[in-house]
Amino acid sequence: MREAPLLKPIGVIRSELKDRSKAPKQGSEGAPDAWLEVHPFAVKALDGIAAGDEIIVLTWFHRAHREVTKVHPRSDPKRRLMGVFATRSPDRPNPIGLHEVTVRNVEKSRLRIGPIEAIDGTPVVDIKPVLCGWMAGQKPKSWRKAKSGKGS
Repeated sequence: MREAPLLKPIGVIRSELKDRSKAPKQGSEGAPDAWLEVHPFAVKALDGIAAGDEIIVLTWFHRAHREVTKVHPRSDPKRRLMGVFATRSPDRPNPIGLHEVTVRNVEKSRLRIGPIEAIDGTPVVDIKPVLCGWMAGQKPKSWRKAKSGKGS
């Protein structure tokens, strides 16, 4: 039997948002900027990240309810119950958050990022660069070329 995956947080969010119930549902809905403090073992991995970069921050929603499998989208009881995999609900079996943000500033072991709806103390499990069009539902050009046989 294989071992379960082990996630080692690379940092933590430091935000003015302290209460999950008061956080916006998405960063684009009035969320503030926040600090992403990177743990010492991962600081060298920040090399190449600069102010103005668009990145994807993967978080672990540490206050999520992991037993939840169905929700009313956007917590609206007028909407029909849906499986959490069809929604952006933080309550889910593996509560991984996906946040597309802009790097505002880089200071040694921390990044000023935003807007981000994650609350203070949220563990960060990874950082990835944004691939053009990826978050908007478009496949990166390199994928289209590879599929058509016109790229490497």
